[in-house]
Order: sequence, then C-alpha cells, then structure tokens
Amino acid sequence: MSAISPPRRWRHPAPWIWLAAMAIGLWWCTRAVYVADLSAFLPSSPTPEQRVLMAQLKNGATGRVLMIGLRGGTAAERTDASRRLAVALRQSNAFEAVHNGEESEDEAVGRLLFEHRYLLSPGVDAQRFTVEGLRDAIDETVSLLGTPAGTRLGPLLWRDPTGETARMAEAMMPAAAPRVEEGVWVSRTQPRALLLATTRADGADLDAQQAAQQLVRSRFAGLHAAGLQLELSGPGVFAVQSRATIESEVKRLAIAGSIAMLAVLLVAFGSLRPLVIAVLPVASGVVAGIVTVSLATGHVHGLTLGFGTTLIGEAVDYGIYYLVQAHALGRAGWLRAQWPTVRLGLATSVAGFAALVVSGWEGLAQLGIFAVSGLLAAGLTTRYLLPVLAPEGAAGAGLRARLARATAACAAALPRWRVPLLALSIAAVLALVWLPSPWRGSLSSLSPVPQAALDLDASLRADLGAPDAGVIVAAEARDEAGALAAAERIGQRLDALVRAGQLASYQSPARILPSPATQLARRAALPDGSVLQQRLAEATLDGPLPAGKLLPFVGDVQAQRDVPVLHRADFEGTPLAAALDALLLPGRPGTPWTAVLMLQPAAGGMLPVATLRQSLAGLPTARVLQVQPELDGIYAGYLRQARWQAAAGALAVVLLLAWHLRSARRLARVLLPLAASVVLVLAGLSLSGAALGVLHLVGLLLVVAIGSNYALFFDHLALRGEADADTLASLLMANLTTVVSFGLLATARVPALADVGMTVAPGALLSLLLAAAFSGRARQRAAGAV
Repeated sequence: MSAISPPRRWRHPAPWIWLAAMAIGLWWCTRAVYVADLSAFLPSSPTPEQRVLMAQLKNGATGRVLMIGLRGGTAAERTDASRRLAVALRQSNAFEAVHNGEESEDEAVGRLLFEHRYLLSPGVDAQRFTVEGLRDAIDETVSLLGTPAGTRLGPLLWRDPTGETARMAEAMMPAAAPRVEEGVWVSRTQPRALLLATTRADGADLDAQQAAQQLVRSRFAGLHAAGLQLELSGPGVFAVQSRATIESEVKRLAIAGSIAMLAVLLVAFGSLRPLVIAVLPVASGVVAGIVTVSLATGHVHGLTLGFGTTLIGEAVDYGIYYLVQAHALGRAGWLRAQWPTVRLGLATSVAGFAALVVSGWEGLAQLGIFAVSGLLAAGLTTRYLLPVLAPEGAAGAGLRARLARATAACAAALPRWRVPLLALSIAAVLALVWLPSPWRGSLSSLSPVPQAALDLDASLRADLGAPDAGVIVAAEARDEAGALAAAERIGQRLDALVRAGQLASYQSPARILPSPATQLARRAALPDGSVLQQRLAEATLDGPLPAGKLLPFVGDVQAQRDVPVLHRADFEGTPLAAALDALLLPGRPGTPWTAVLMLQPAAGGMLPVATLRQSLAGLPTARVLQVQPELDGIYAGYLRQARWQAAAGALAVVLLLAWHLRSARRLARVLLPLAASVVLVLAGLSLSGAALGVLHLVGLLLVVAIGSNYALFFDHLALRGEADADTLASLLMANLTTVVSFGLLATARVPALADVGMTVAPGALLSLLLAAAFSGRARQRAAGAV
C-alpha cells in the first residue's frame, strides 16, 4: 500500500495548486454580481411580441414605483399620516416623486408643462386661435372657475385664458383616479390612505430599491402613528423580497445540508478528519460553478446559486467513494481499480448537462454551466488532491461495516424483485401515456413571491386605479420620434373606442410627450402677436374677459413660437419622468424603441382582444399583447427547448456508455435502472397532480447523473463477480448524503428549488435500489473484509 508522509504531502504541488485556485475563486465569488429577477429565464431570440413584453419586464422604470398603503385608525389619523409621510419621503431626496393626492406635489412639474403648454396641449391647432376658437375656449375656461378645478385655473387666467393647462391635466389624468378625501388619496373600499412613490434609483438596482423601501418603513415608524399599519408593494418590492427569500433559503439549505451531510459522515466514519476531506470536492465544485457562470454571463442568478447547493448531493459522493474504497485498496489500487468507474460516471454526468450549456435561455444555460464546471472541479479534486491528503483513505471506524452489511443484504435480495420492479416501471410508462401531460409549469412558478403579497399588490392597484396589465398595446420604431408617432396613431383608434364606451381610457407616452412632428405642427399654429391681438379683440367683445388684460397671454404665445420641441431627456428630474419611462422604452444598439399603451377597461370588463385587434387593423407596427398568454408561451418554448436539450444530453450519455462498455448486455444493465428511476419519479409526480416545469427536468438530469454512478459501480461489481464491502458501504453512504441533502432542498420556500429536491431525493433512492435489483448477482467477499 502506497503512503505519503504528512510532511511530504505538503511538498506535493496538488495541495498548493488547490489552495491558490480556491483563494482566487473565493475572491472572485465576493466580486460576482448576484441577481434574482426572472429576466435570465427569458428567451435570447424572442418573437416580436415576446420582445415587446421582455422590454416591459426588463425596463428598470417599472421597478421604481412603490405603492404605499396606510391601513387602520381613523380617517383623520390616516390623512395626517399620509401628509406627514409624503413630506418626509420628499425631503429624503431618495424619491423622484411622491404622490398622495395633494395639489402641492404638482408644483415641480407644473412649470415645465406651463412653459411648453402650446406644444403639449391636445387642444392646440390652427382652429384654436381663430376668433371662434378663442371665444369658445375662453368661455369654457370661465365656466370652470366655479368648479373645484377653478381654484387652480384662477391665478393663471390672464396667461392661459384658453385653458391649455386644464386640457393637459385632463389628457394625463387616468380615468380611474383614486378617491380623494380631505385632500389625500384613499381607498374606495377599505380604511386605507394611499401614496405612490417613484424612486430615483433604477428598478434593476436592488440594493438601492431595498434601501428606499427601508427608508419608507423607517419614516413611517418615525411618525409614531399608533394603530396604523404600513403596506408596501410594487415590482421593486417583489424583486427585493425574492432576492431576500432566495438568499436566506440558499444559506439555510447550505447550512442544513452541510450539517446533515456531516452528521451522516460522522456516524459512518466515526472521525472528523474524513469529514473535512470529503467536503473538499463539494467546496471546489461550488466555487468553480460560481466563478465560471459569472465569467460566462456576467452575473449569477439566485436560483443558479441555490442549484449549487445540490452539488453537495453528488460532489460529496466522489469523496466518499475515495475515502471508503481506498481504505482497502490504497491510493494506487483505487486509482487503478475504481477511478475509471468514477471517471465514467463523471463523464456521463457532464455529458447530460453539457446540452444545457448552449441553451438560448440564459437561466437554463447558467444551470448547465454551473453543473458541468462544478462536477469537473469536484472530480479533479477527488482525483488529484484527495489521494495526496488521504493516501490510505478513511479509517474503518463508525458504522461503515454495518452500512456495508446492510447494502450487501439489499443487493442480495433485490434481484429477486426484478420482475415486479420491471412491471411497475412498465405500468409507470403506461400511466404517463394515459394521463394528461404533467409538463404544464409556468414562468411564475420560478418566483418565490407568496400569494398574500400578490393579493396585496392587486388590492393596492385597484385602489390606485392602475390600468389593466392583462392586455397592452405596443408599437416599435427605430427611434424616439417614430415610437411617439406610432403611439399617436394608435391613440386615435383607441379614442374612438373610448367615445363608444368600449374602453374607459388608456395611458400613452404621447399624452405626456407628443411626437416632434405634432409639437412642430402645434407651434406652427401659433399666430403672430399682432394677429392674435386683433382676433382677441373680436373674440372678447362683450365677453367676460377684456382683451386689454390678456397681454400676458399674447406674450406667452409669442415666446413659445420659438421654443424647441421637447424630448424624453427634458423630463429628467421631474415627477413625469418615471411615468414616461414606463411607457416609452429606449432601444439599445440593434433593438427598437417601444411605445407601450396601458388600457383601462370599461365598467363591463376588458374589450375582447379580437375587437381590439380589429380596431387597430391597418397599423402594421401596433401589437396587442395578452400578457399572461405571452408569458405562458415564453415558458412553453423554454420548457420545449429544455426537453429537447435534455433528450440530447440523454442521448450523449447513452452513446458515451455504449462506446465505453462495448456490450449490449452491460449497457442494458446500466441504462435500465436509470430509465426506470426516471419514469417512476415522473409517474409519481404526475399522479400527485404536480405541474412539472424546467426545474423538474433539471432534477431528472441530476437523477441520471447520480444514478449513473450507482449503476456503473454495480455493473463493475457484477463484472468482477464479487461485491466487496468497501464499495457497497461507499454506495450506501453516498446515497444517504444525497437523499438527505435533496430531501432538505424539498423543504425550500423557493418553489423552483423545492421542485429539484422533490424530484432528486426519491429519484436518487430509486436509482440505488434499482441498480442493485437489475444488476447481475455478485457474491459478497468473506466477512473478514467487512
């Protein structure tokens, strides 16, 4: 038996190379960017409709909006808290705008709109400045002076007698604006005051979004409003909550999985030293996976990181195989007799996951990259580092001998059950053919946002009068001007639906920022000063407003005849910037600009999509998008591609095994337990009513990856004709750690991670049992070896 003395072990280059690689890897892990949104699970080559939807989902502006509710207490307490919280948030400088229904909040944007009102008001055209047009506009404005809106129009009367300010406000005002009581927004159905805040930070900056949300909570706490409860929702809240949930679950599962694994190994080995050595392949795999994914894609998704905890279940197997089997064979004997089998199992695992690496879906590609790089690193660590650190393997203490005897007893008994197990597998196949397809998971199943949070979001949106997000109309163009012009053309068709009562209203970027062509046309309609004065004199003859007092109006019209047209950038720093950014999505190199129009359904419900599309017929750039069907289509394509790639990976595994084994009988002996494990797990999940998705598919790939090691070892034992105690003990110990770690994963609060756990835990157990059942009979060595 070869041996390396402790001093000479550290003269070997392997430990130093490993330490240097781990130091660099850990340093890189601290610098890597970790994300938690669903953008990584969107297609890289989308259809035009999907591209519009993806632009909306990835737009950072949508994540900047926070919906705030103040529930409980009396109406007076809620009103007072709303005003004080709004002031505190505005003074914090963390928010671009804070709306709660108070008129003072509009002063910041009022100056920009007023100074450009003749470019922005939908009422401005050549007819507006004729004698008849001026007379009608002035009469309409004067009639409003006795209304609540008149308090705001009065001070502007001599500069804006045609009421362009009111026309702009009317165009930008949503149809279902929140209810106002005592000057602040309140719910129509619940004891709740409402606020709408827009952060200065981009929605994609989750650290800044988390800080802004914490600021809201701290400012609310500073109000000392006893009896009131703070409610907070919005895309940014979901993103922050998702990241926090994923981070906490990854940490919890990593800790719990490590403790469980260490407990199993401690019981089995009865010594601490093997524990440390056994986890080195796991550590190598996780670090290598994070670094490789970060280098390949620029960031690491939280679900990918959670998936990394599953390496505990397979990478630790390599350490167990070596430590247990090398105890009897020694370093050289294990490398000669057992490493080829472990290497082939590693190769099959890598082949199975390699097909995911080239996926057109970044999320799926990340999982493939992580698995391939992590398994390779774990395998290399086992091959080159462990023989140096533990040339004699692990001492034969603990329950290793009992585990070997238990495995030997099962291995001897299970072949008698081959026929019933084969019949059960065939029945599972028939059930899968007969039952409806279980592959009906959705993109939302990847999100850990709880239903209570979704219900609160829907409630706040209803109170704030947010438009229906189920159906949107969008148009793409090469530039900002083209997108705004397309929005105007679509708006003309939607206006007809509003007049017919088929649509309550809609939000359009062109209502905030008209296209340059429209602004130039309105500017051209402004008459010369002398002409305007003459027409005013006729229009105000015997009217309520004398022409002599309207000279400020004449001066403003002349001033705006020369102002340049407004662009999106001119709204930066104003409360309207966020609203405009949510509806006008800039293009990047190679991608178009997108104008999004949000629809407000009439009282009878949303207009049928077919009718809406018919109304927009003839506008080639207009697209009507049903959000949920489009999301379902994205996920269906995602799942369809993943299934083809999994099939390609399975084919690669079969070809690799066929090339190496060079025996149809041995190939069948290895593949039969793998196939049976997969169909039994699939049938069980299908019968349970689970909606299977991409992560279940990844879990099945892991079942094949883990089970291939078991099947190959039993094939190796059958070929030798004897089942030695060390190999049997290592198989059961590896299986125990795998089932325990993935069983813990099944308890995750993140559904995507739980899906992997619920698939792999029973699959790994079945793989071991079926590998023993379908293998040839191998006699156990003499009891003295045990």
